[in-house]
Amino acid sequence: METLKENTNIATISGIVCQGLTLSNEVEGEKFYDFVVEVKRLSDSKDLIPVTISERDLLGIDIKVGTYIKVEGEYRSYNKVQSERNKLVLHLFAKNLSFDNIEENLNEVKLVGFLCKPPIYRKTPFNREICDILLAVNRTNYHKSDYIPCILWGRNARFIASQVVGCKMEIVGRIQSRGYTKTMPDGSVENKLAYEVSCQRLTMISSVSNIKKQDDDEVING
Repeated sequence: METLKENTNIATISGIVCQGLTLSNEVEGEKFYDFVVEVKRLSDSKDLIPVTISERDLLGIDIKVGTYIKVEGEYRSYNKVQSERNKLVLHLFAKNLSFDNIEENLNEVKLVGFLCKPPIYRKTPFNREICDILLAVNRTNYHKSDYIPCILWGRNARFIASQVVGCKMEIVGRIQSRGYTKTMPDGSVENKLAYEVSCQRLTMISSVSNIKKQDDDEVING
């Protein structure tokens, strides 16, 4: 399988396979399959993380429900049209799989990207500070970006709320699934899952003002 390189998008999870392989899509004759890994949190709740893998990386590998598995890859997104509307679908694109007898639960992701929408800051009824952002992460060696929703808490939430579109940052955290209910047009209620990266560490790389200053310096020095 492919060896991971240092890039702007690195994700690693380890847990139990809770949904087996299903055909996802086919691109230029190459088939891709989905499965779901259940990863326990320290709180004993669970995150259900969709994983996508190429058929080329499945040769000689049997992914069974109930098996503990470690997945290394990139956390990616794509747009899926549903009811004439685009839906952002998030998944872990697998590059390496490994199996062992150690039952561990890992959930780590590092993203380097750009703020591509204004932050949404709010407080909970218990006065806890939260900020939602959308991070654009450029793929290595591809002219394409993944758009990853991230959630920040406390002082990180308060800080990022003051930033503007275009600033660059590194986020380290975990992939989080969150259940919610949605009322459909016919009045029925459906249970759904939303996905995001819960930020544990934030490092600013450059602000918009710094980028503008660098551009101005290049013009002056040119």
